[in-house]
Amino acid sequence: MAENRFLDRPDADRQPVDELSRQAAEGEADELREAIEVLNRAYYVDGEPRVSDSTWDRLFARLQRIEERFESLSDPTSPTHRVGSPPVDELEDVEHTAPMLSLEAVLEESDARARVESLSTERTASALVAEPKIDGLSLEIVYENGRLVRAATRGDGYSGDDVTHSARTIRSLPLRLTGKSPAVIAVRGEVVLRRPEFISLNERRVERGDEPFANPRNAAAGAMRQLDSRVVADIPLDIICYDVLAVGDGARRLSTHEDELNLLAECGLPISDLNEPVDDFDSLREYRQRMIDRRDELAIELDGIVAKVNDLAQREELGVRDRSPRWAFAWKFPPRRERTRVRRIAVSVGRTGKLTPIGLLDPVEIGGVTVSRVSLHNADEVERLDVRPGDLIRIERAGDVIPHVVERIGERGREREDPFEMPGECPVCGASVVRDGAHHRCSNGLGCPAQLSGAIEHYGSRDALDIDHLGAKTAKLLVAAGLVGDLADLYELEAEDIAALEGFASRSARQLEEAIRASTEPQLDRFVYALGIPGVGRHLARVLAREFETLDAVRNASEESLCGVAEIGGETAASISGFFGTSRTRDAIDRLARFVRPKPIRTDSDDLEGVTVVITGSLSGYSREEAKAEVERRGGRATSSVSGETDYLVVGEDPGSKLDDAREHRVRTIDEDEFSRLLAGSEP
Repeated sequence: MAENRFLDRPDADRQPVDELSRQAAEGEADELREAIEVLNRAYYVDGEPRVSDSTWDRLFARLQRIEERFESLSDPTSPTHRVGSPPVDELEDVEHTAPMLSLEAVLEESDARARVESLSTERTASALVAEPKIDGLSLEIVYENGRLVRAATRGDGYSGDDVTHSARTIRSLPLRLTGKSPAVIAVRGEVVLRRPEFISLNERRVERGDEPFANPRNAAAGAMRQLDSRVVADIPLDIICYDVLAVGDGARRLSTHEDELNLLAECGLPISDLNEPVDDFDSLREYRQRMIDRRDELAIELDGIVAKVNDLAQREELGVRDRSPRWAFAWKFPPRRERTRVRRIAVSVGRTGKLTPIGLLDPVEIGGVTVSRVSLHNADEVERLDVRPGDLIRIERAGDVIPHVVERIGERGREREDPFEMPGECPVCGASVVRDGAHHRCSNGLGCPAQLSGAIEHYGSRDALDIDHLGAKTAKLLVAAGLVGDLADLYELEAEDIAALEGFASRSARQLEEAIRASTEPQLDRFVYALGIPGVGRHLARVLAREFETLDAVRNASEESLCGVAEIGGETAASISGFFGTSRTRDAIDRLARFVRPKPIRTDSDDLEGVTVVITGSLSGYSREEAKAEVERRGGRATSSVSGETDYLVVGEDPGSKLDDAREHRVRTIDEDEFSRLLAGSEP
């Protein structure tokens, strides 16, 4: 490498950027880009930082200032582009330079032995290279004249999604190759999220109330397919390269796979330090067992090993099948079952403010389902199980559905971490946490973003006010953007405000605004349920609405009068009275009353009790709201979306996509005449 003053003397004082000529700035920009790439490789690939973080920050900031002052010096391969660029409209499909083949996979030792024997020729036994099978997202990365020009997902093997904008944010992937690189080279690599970063990412998601990723591969794949690379830049993705797909004319001759790996390293591309040459099946089996033994301690998730013929000429002789090479195969690891390790205990905050400890696990397969988290319920349960970060545990899926911890597995000689303690402050809003029986709760009520977004999601849910497009993600976006501070703020939202949120366009924003406006006259039982009163589900909300008939009567009911209602016990009565007794709740309902006018529940019969109906298209004899009201008057549920719980889809003129949903869920469809018979108590 030529002399580079920013590497030789990184902390030296420099001429102020404002005083640089364009020619001097161009020279400095080139040197800075080269220096930062070298320092990135030392930090992210070699694990041997050459400068302090503050020095790196100063070099990076200087390059940013030069590019801002001299816009003509902007370069898409500059490290400054790793922070992300404006969102793309969609991911384009691009053709690969060479086919990205899949590998035949085996699990049994006998099958692996047969595959190794098939790779032998009459002349000599094939020398192999053994590599870890990295569980990530496969990419083709193309460089021209040493500069990254394209990155694409594997797709169907012949073309894939163009994710260049996201690939540029990966710190370990050089934007410019080092050394004497070929004029054109296409390489294959695996995008990964290392275990510590994966656990930290899931911890943040749990604390925000989001569902954690099932495994690092899903997290990496979801990140790379983001349209907004600025989101990707905040996720510490990594990449490991393992194959040369194609090289341009004039490149040096490559005879073996080891030559390919050496070329990748010389170009500054990260490769695995776990690759090994093997001579026969016994040495391959030993390699696999070492990888299994190290599986839990490695930072990268592995799901097997790969054996490849080393000699490239012999690969040509062996050829390929339709979609997989004959010269390589994968020997998968047996899936982890039942036993796994707790990497961290995070705390989620629910709609009612309850704090729940969540064990974040090494992904484990149970009954064909990958499990990466398990609820530890409360502090008493954590203490009973004596589970701590780093512990080995055995888990089951209760009823083959919900995973739970059966026991901690002792490990002789392993030093354990300190016992877990519930936080004294809410991990979302920082408010004090109070003990409430077996549970801990955030004291901030709807002032806590987690509780507020949970309340909004519940308010718009199917059994509550059934507001289309108002799900968990939208609720979080509205709170994070400061558009909604309490439930009443929903009714002051304008489509223009909503359209500025991620994932919304003008049409979907308008649809959400219209759906909110259409919820201003709900039945009283739905509104009572939507308020999220602790201990009051859909059925008790209906009992309250029938007994007290108006919202004012419900909110002013004394604990004694509530206890006098059949099906309401003393504990529930105290919960209802306490909920409406706080000044915060009363003020919030007063604000809601400016927009929402709940209607007394009208139930002429229980003919449709337990029946769920969805309506699509236009009906000649009923408006949409009239049809829903008729169903609910007979004790049924009228919802806006089709699911496996839907009993009937009423199909009018110009039906929408709900008809396709009904076919998918095998829901019975009926026309308007049949709907009328249903309302009359007859079989449609």
